[in-house]
Amino acid sequence: MKKSPLAQVKEQFGSKEKLVDALIGLPASVIERPADEAEDKDAFRHRLLVASNTKLLRLHRVGKSVSDRWGSKEKLVDAILDLRRRSKDKDYRSKLVTLPLGKLFDQVSSLENAAKRVAGHAQAQKARKAAKKSA
Repeated sequence: MKKSPLAQVKEQFGSKEKLVDALIGLPASVIERPADEAEDKDAFRHRLLVASNTKLLRLHRVGKSVSDRWGSKEKLVDAILDLRRRSKDKDYRSKLVTLPLGKLFDQVSSLENAAKRVAGHAQAQKARKAAKKSA
């Protein structure tokens, strides 16, 4: 049976405060922090503390994946542009940069899965052609 978000937080981090500290510890190029100087770190931390455990867990999972794999949001956008074969499209790039990290991560995951399916179909067709030639 799947564990509740609270149980997952306690198991993985010990407490919600430690999860928030882990989120704040992610690079600024991954987790968007407020541009306002009026809202300081304490206010940002408080906003994260009042968010739901589910939301925080997803934000940490996505932020950690992006940080480990691409390093920054900009490089994630570049990966999406490469997968879509639109790397020279400046307008599309500027639009993608405005999207939240979660949406970008979902897009790149979908595009990678589609590319894997296409590659699998191409291999299957090559195997069928080779089997016909040998028969």
